[in-house]
Amino acid sequence: MKVAVANDHRGNDAKEQILAIVEQLGHEGVDYGTTGSVPVDYPDLAFRAANAVASGEVDRAILICGTGIGMCIAANKVKNVRAALCYDELNAGVSRQHNDANVLCLSGDLLGDVTLRKIVEVWLSTDFSGGRHNRRVEKIKAIENGQDPSTIQNQ
Repeated sequence: MKVAVANDHRGNDAKEQILAIVEQLGHEGVDYGTTGSVPVDYPDLAFRAANAVASGEVDRAILICGTGIGMCIAANKVKNVRAALCYDELNAGVSRQHNDANVLCLSGDLLGDVTLRKIVEVWLSTDFSGGRHNRRVEKIKAIENGQDPSTIQNQ
């Protein structure tokens, strides 16, 4: 799997750790982030990485800012992106199983090294379970297209 990793200035350390984890798990990490401590605007970086997911240039992306909130909001503005802000491995697993999240958003300030590793490992190794969740993801796509999701029938 090809995984984009993008960060703002508050996520430098976490980005380096995540790139190492991605590679240790046998995936290819692609650095879309900044490297310095000079403040940068997270929407610019979120857009680049989320757009790479939406276009198929990469399979998934992991985005890091101070809290993860800004990156998540920005990434979710890109069509065909389902970004999830996760603070633990349970949320990471469910975001993949139930929501087919293709972008993981993390806090560079609030997560310790062990928790960060567990979240990334679970998120990268968990598949979408489909089934009843497929209909719900289709409803999310309908919203992206300006449609009423209630028009999507049971499948």
